[in-house]
Amino acid sequence: MNSQSQITKRGALKIRLATTSEEVRVAQKLRYLVFHDELGAKLSAKNRLAKIESDAFDDICDHLLVIRETASNNSELSVLGGSVIGTYRLLKQSVALQNHGFYSQAEFDVMPLLARKPELKFLELGRSCVLKDERGSAVIEILWQGIWNYVRQNQIDAMIGCASFDGTDIETHRNSLQFLLANKNGPEEWHVSAHPQHRIDLKSAADTKQDSRSIIFHLPPLIKGYLRLGCFFGDGAVIDEMFNTIDVLVILPVSNINPRYFARFGEPTS
Repeated sequence: MNSQSQITKRGALKIRLATTSEEVRVAQKLRYLVFHDELGAKLSAKNRLAKIESDAFDDICDHLLVIRETASNNSELSVLGGSVIGTYRLLKQSVALQNHGFYSQAEFDVMPLLARKPELKFLELGRSCVLKDERGSAVIEILWQGIWNYVRQNQIDAMIGCASFDGTDIETHRNSLQFLLANKNGPEEWHVSAHPQHRIDLKSAADTKQDSRSIIFHLPPLIKGYLRLGCFFGDGAVIDEMFNTIDVLVILPVSNINPRYFARFGEPTS
């Protein structure tokens, strides 16, 4: 686990890396509350008994924590300095390739992309969640700041990771998925495809006419945020039965990030 834990503070919120196994456990408890209790993830009996959401990747990842400097109604979310209300999991390419690979590789074939870009350093983002009552622009913004601090500190060149639509009903998200896959795939050099055995067949759904602005407006906030930053999306979508979601792959080269965000979050490293 990365011992570096640069702290950014904004008002009553601060963000830093978890520095102990106990703090990682708190992040796992938060993930349980969001993914299991709220969104209906089908977790293992071991996870349900412990009331955590965890997997084999947690031990090799760094874990960002958003901490509110006030007491929480849930004492299990307490850490030094306040209560954890948001988290993100970060996996560097160098660590991934020495262990289990990237988490997203189970759904999307990311290895050809890495082979085409051997000079770049990739970072996988995952397990993003925020307590339901804490979701708002301030928390999302400080999460972005924490990720950007990490990217600059570790000289990351590109970020990847699965982003999700809640629920597994294809028809509910058909227009959004078709829009992303038709318009936001990016150039061939950044192309990534879903594994054929998992890929959703969206062509079978009847086309409907809908304004692209309306589609973007109704996208999940996290996906909308990635779009604003300048990301591409992989080719295809995958149903994740365990987490009760439909997943798409986000690909965000640092060189493609909209420069207007640098005034707020800081310039990229040279």
